[in-house]
Amino acid sequence: MSTEHSVAIFSLLTPFDIDLFKAGKHFRLYEKLGSRTLTHEGREGVYFAVWAPNAARVSVIGNFNGWNPNSHTLYPRWDESGIWEGFIYTIGIGEVYKYHIVSNTGELLEKTDPFALHMEVAPATASVVSTTWYAWNDAEWMANRQEKNRLDRPISIYELHLGSWMRDPQDPDRLLSYEEVAVHLVPYVKDLGFTHVEFMPLSEHPYYPSWGYQVSGYYAASSRYGSPQQLMALIEQFHLNGIAVLLDWVPSHFPGDAHGLYRFDGTALFEHEDPRKGFHPDWKSFIFNYGRKEVCSFLISNALFWLDRYHIDGLRVDAVASMLYLDYSRKDGEWIPNVWGGRENLEAVTFIKAFNEAVYSHYPDVQTIAEESTSWPGVSRPTYHGGLGFGMKWMMGWMHDTLDYFQADPVYRKYLHDKITFSAYYVFNEHFMLPLSHDEVVHGKKSLVYKMAGDEWQKFANLRALYLYMFTFPGTKLLFMGGEFGQTAEWNVNQSLDWHLLAYAPHKGLLTFVKQLNRLYKSEPALYEKSFSQEGFEWLEAGDSQASVYAYIRRGHNRENDLLILLNLTPVLREGYRVGLPDSGTYREIFNSDDSSYYGAGVVNTIPCNVEGIPWMGMPYSVAVTLPALGGVILKRAN
Repeated sequence: MSTEHSVAIFSLLTPFDIDLFKAGKHFRLYEKLGSRTLTHEGREGVYFAVWAPNAARVSVIGNFNGWNPNSHTLYPRWDESGIWEGFIYTIGIGEVYKYHIVSNTGELLEKTDPFALHMEVAPATASVVSTTWYAWNDAEWMANRQEKNRLDRPISIYELHLGSWMRDPQDPDRLLSYEEVAVHLVPYVKDLGFTHVEFMPLSEHPYYPSWGYQVSGYYAASSRYGSPQQLMALIEQFHLNGIAVLLDWVPSHFPGDAHGLYRFDGTALFEHEDPRKGFHPDWKSFIFNYGRKEVCSFLISNALFWLDRYHIDGLRVDAVASMLYLDYSRKDGEWIPNVWGGRENLEAVTFIKAFNEAVYSHYPDVQTIAEESTSWPGVSRPTYHGGLGFGMKWMMGWMHDTLDYFQADPVYRKYLHDKITFSAYYVFNEHFMLPLSHDEVVHGKKSLVYKMAGDEWQKFANLRALYLYMFTFPGTKLLFMGGEFGQTAEWNVNQSLDWHLLAYAPHKGLLTFVKQLNRLYKSEPALYEKSFSQEGFEWLEAGDSQASVYAYIRRGHNRENDLLILLNLTPVLREGYRVGLPDSGTYREIFNSDDSSYYGAGVVNTIPCNVEGIPWMGMPYSVAVTLPALGGVILKRAN
């Protein structure tokens, strides 16, 4: 069968592939399913393969056959895998197509390819025959990136949404392409000193205001910004400039758009049939059926796809808590207990562990990061120690407590003193990341700088003090775009950041501050070598609620690199503030958030601070330090 309007019987799938797929153990499905150009019987064309086990008939429709569902019908495999496949001659890269599916009940469906590598620009929804071939030039980075991703290295992440970081100044409604963004974004992030960037989801999504979290094309980089190769070039530019790239990944739910995964073959194929397990009440979306092994193969293959084909350096997994709990955001009677009568989603737990094991076994030099907001134990512990296997976990409790504190008028902060000290009790229970993310600057929550108490000067002073506290507290760091220069408006996905603010001294000073803070963080081993060990942190003053002063030591492997950090979180200058120390010596100030170059008042410690033999707060020695109003200082041993 070799006429132009026929489908040849052909397969890339071996019996071993099918066994792995059905067992939930096939982690490279993108090499077998979907559409791909190749040569068969000496002729070029496209091989198609799609999983639709409850379909009565599946055909490929597109411009090439006038969208005729009777023209190019695929063949069901004999092995009851539910996969339909075939080879179509004469078509190639750039061909637009969908699958026309007739369900077992006679329902007619038109679906995009779950494994499509490219899709039409929304609101169009068809798949596009494409390739992920790219002549990468980042071999040196890939060979050495473990040095950037290790937990005893500095990890400072700049989170951004690609379509609203910057727009075309001449046409604010036009999204910049991957190529256009690269020209501005890469040098900007490098100059600011961030070690990583984290992109909010770049997989194809039909509804732009979903921020990318309602995914329709899990294997397709969003065509809103260009081709797969253009995204690869952007990632490559980051790598060539020494910056790791993380990607938000959404295995928790998907939208109910008619062209997508929802009831793909006329049945609840990827989701649960029962809405008590398969429908997410908050997001009006559908929850993956983690108990179906083929779905697990689909999702884990997708995770490895981004690490393999796009050289992504880590995955931040969205909404993990919604996966772990069957009663997440549900009332009594709206959820189904597990086989033991509990609320834990045992199938999701098994999937998460399998995902992390697969990622780290294939790519041990990357990181997986959980956005998990509960006290589930061992989220960032290896599965062989009973954990979920993530590399890190967002520290949501720290974020909420910290923002609650800094939003309060300083006169009331003495009553909120434990908002700052409490997280130290559990900070070493997980490998925590300290996030100030996009979720904190939308939906009426205000921008970070406008969350701060006081007048304009005080707001910026508070924010600088918050950032100093964040960068000197144990854990890795994440800051959402705009926070680095004090974006005043809430984040709006339909607008660029307000770059014109950098013409004003407070914003320019804050940007300089963040730049210098990143450089300090990367240059001082005490701030990262023992971020996840109690040995790296010690309170010196945690009880002075009347003055709202905190003091602590950060330690690395070499005690000569110890840092002394003091925070004065009231608008009162404190000269000669005394804090106890375990050792004698001399300290010099190496960083001060009140420096005039940061739009501060310029209250700094210009001369070394000599440790005295005056016992203080149970310590044999003490030192007196000048603390600026609403500021923080970092001192380092000078001898």
